[in-house]
Amino acid sequence: MAPKGLEAAGRRLSRALATLPRMNPLPLPDPACDELPPSTQAAHARLRAVRPHDYARSRNHLEGAVTRLSPYISHGVLTLPQVLAQVQEDERARDAKGRGLPPEHKFINELAWREYFHHVWQHEGKGIFASLHEGPMPESSYARVLPEDIRQGRTGVPVIDQAVRELYATGYLHNHARMWLASYVVHLRKVHWRAGADWLYGHLLDGDLASNHLSWQWVAGTGSHKPYLFNAGNVEKFAPGPWHSRGSVVDASYEALEAVARSGKRLERPGRVEHAAVQEPPLLNRPPFDVPAAKACDLEGAWLMHPWNLRAPEHRSQPVVGVLVASFHSRWAWSERRWNWVVALMREHTDRIVWCEGAPPSSARTVADPHLRAWLQPGQGEPVPRIWADPGRRCGSFSQFWTRVQAAR
Repeated sequence: MAPKGLEAAGRRLSRALATLPRMNPLPLPDPACDELPPSTQAAHARLRAVRPHDYARSRNHLEGAVTRLSPYISHGVLTLPQVLAQVQEDERARDAKGRGLPPEHKFINELAWREYFHHVWQHEGKGIFASLHEGPMPESSYARVLPEDIRQGRTGVPVIDQAVRELYATGYLHNHARMWLASYVVHLRKVHWRAGADWLYGHLLDGDLASNHLSWQWVAGTGSHKPYLFNAGNVEKFAPGPWHSRGSVVDASYEALEAVARSGKRLERPGRVEHAAVQEPPLLNRPPFDVPAAKACDLEGAWLMHPWNLRAPEHRSQPVVGVLVASFHSRWAWSERRWNWVVALMREHTDRIVWCEGAPPSSARTVADPHLRAWLQPGQGEPVPRIWADPGRRCGSFSQFWTRVQAAR
């Protein structure tokens, strides 16, 4: 049973729902404003445009100097060591004393978070798809299906509806918007983090299973020490006007929001919605175009370019074959936008793309990205390039990971 103070805070929040003002219709983001073209040239141009000090100062703002490198990193167009080396080179060239970024710089810290998530995946394996520990409420308190009003961007909470619309229109969301969306889904609507994480993964161009699912766990409090919460004031500080959510369910104190997060109370769709539902793009387990099935002879002795290894092979004499792995996609569906984006990058380096039902022959080589861990034979792939050597023992937190990798350098 929840303490009386929590119950009272929950009742105050519930009463606020009854007096919600009418919301203005939300405009759909313009899909023509595509800032993430699927090309290696675009990836390198975006990398050279990074201004790390601007990033550190404004990265939490939706209109801040974020890099938007994540789709190119997730799909192996750029490696993390390559990103850091280029940014350091450019920073030394700009600095009057030829200095690069110090190890504690926020830009470097954010690169380390990605390696930390993959460190956890390496040690936990499939365990990252279940709660790492209990969150603020028992697992049975959370629904396992994402409600339709969230999927349709019709919750009546502008910050949430705007995030859903932007996700569908662009395949991308600012990290702060992802955190707000996840917090609302888990803590206010009492939907299990896994349902939200699976849904978001399918629509993101930069969807990475470790970064996505472990970020949802961090928000949910099953991969961190406490639930992540936000309110309307936080949205106003970091987001432009159409996202502001005064008068909605998130227009409450952090104490009231935490009371709901730690109680069995589930907030159903609040208030009146004045805009039409947005159509969720379908998630597909196969590409929306014809891809020939792989034959053994296609892959013998080949360099396999898979969706997490979309950079030009260097110093190789093997033929290059693009592979889409059926065993992975039978479990993890993608939007049509992501299928098209990935294949456009593949076609920069090969015109042979196949749908692979079985295991690759031992003579084929590739990069052993963990997304394909179950598909590759042991020792068949080259390791994913890393900035820091893995600490070995499983680190229980990012700070522990950061301390260990820094000490090892």
